[in-house]
Amino acid sequence: MKRRNFLKTSAVAAAGFYIVPRHVLGRGFVAPSDKLNIAAVGCGGKADYNIQQAYNGGTDNVVALCDVDDRQSKKYRAKFPQAPYFKDYRHLFDQAGKTFDAVIISTPDHMHAPIAMAAMQLGKHVYVEKPLTHNIHEARMLTEAARKYKVVTQMGNQGSSGDATRHIETYIQKGLIGRVHKVECWTNRPVWPQGVKSPKDRGESQPVPPEVDWKLWLGVAPFREYHEAYMPFRWRGYWDFGTGALGDMGCHFMDVPFRALKLKYPTSVECSVGSVYADFFQEAFFDDVCPPSAAIHLTFPSADPKVKEIKFSWYDGGIRPALPDGIPYEVMFASQDGGMIFYGSKGMLTAGLFGNNPRLFPEEKFNGKKLPDPEKPLVEGNVEGHQQQWVKACKQGYGAYTSSSFEEAGPLTETVLMGNLATRSFMYREGKQFPGRKKLLWDGEAMRITNFDYANQFVK
Repeated sequence: MKRRNFLKTSAVAAAGFYIVPRHVLGRGFVAPSDKLNIAAVGCGGKADYNIQQAYNGGTDNVVALCDVDDRQSKKYRAKFPQAPYFKDYRHLFDQAGKTFDAVIISTPDHMHAPIAMAAMQLGKHVYVEKPLTHNIHEARMLTEAARKYKVVTQMGNQGSSGDATRHIETYIQKGLIGRVHKVECWTNRPVWPQGVKSPKDRGESQPVPPEVDWKLWLGVAPFREYHEAYMPFRWRGYWDFGTGALGDMGCHFMDVPFRALKLKYPTSVECSVGSVYADFFQEAFFDDVCPPSAAIHLTFPSADPKVKEIKFSWYDGGIRPALPDGIPYEVMFASQDGGMIFYGSKGMLTAGLFGNNPRLFPEEKFNGKKLPDPEKPLVEGNVEGHQQQWVKACKQGYGAYTSSSFEEAGPLTETVLMGNLATRSFMYREGKQFPGRKKLLWDGEAMRITNFDYANQFVK
């Protein structure tokens, strides 16, 4: 063979081997073309688990990292030394955007929407920790953006991929406990300081650690001086950054009944909150922090034409619903994290976190009864497969199924954050008169409280 032809033939052959069929490489080998290239914004805390599950021992690639805190990113900078590291997500997108297909966003709540929106505008698939956003308007924006930009999405409420969620959805929709008219959910959160006076209100600050870019951590939040009370985890209890106990756990507990009952936008919300201060009317708690406990009461239109409305209550900070007759205490409150109970015309259903360990009551009625199997497919790996389900869907492209796509997660997050809207409106004073448990009426399509305009500032 002449040298010229040899070089030409060799070049063509080499080009053909950039993407190698799986069967050529042998069993257990994953071709480069079968790997998803992922960037991670946020590398510590919950991000640790998200990155680990998405990387999946190397079946997929982590090609870029971003975190405002070098202490949080240390582990994954060492694990993926070839991945460029950024502190500013905008620099990540500008300088390394062509190297990845998808982004995992595991940051404080107030930065979810800006980062996710920027990623989707670049055509990147996105996985966003729960709650999806910091406010109701942002949740609606991201839901619409996912459709517009045709990207695969997933919110990090892993219970939505759990077998228990599918089973409960089936039991409720098959009418095992009859027509459901009431649901209650509760959690032991907060497990961080909440309802106490903040460093900002005390006029306290500390030097910024050299590993932290404090202004980037603040992001879209109003400026305040650094204090260790805000990060890396306790930001959840401050309104500028987090969404409190409800935002932390609501997307886990409320997701199960939201799916099972096919709930849409609520029509009303009211609340009551706990106080750690003696003179409630002078200083119940501060505008800067979430309350130590809350009870939220929502009303939903029912998808069942024979049920006028569904009452939905949420309790946090140690508050629990009353124990119904016929359900043992150790069953109802078995889970330390919290639980849920459905009230139907023919019985009740209790469950723990993610809908785990569902029990039907009265027990004598359901003992020995064959229960229907879920109609929706169970997710491979159950809750542990939540991130990989998203990875596989990204490879298939827009339209592939994920358990908590923004189409589902957006309306759920809006409902969860309705409770915080009511909580923050509760602090309103006119003179020294609190509205107390004023019922707020909600126009879901317009995203507006119709009977108390003060509350609308918390929509957006």
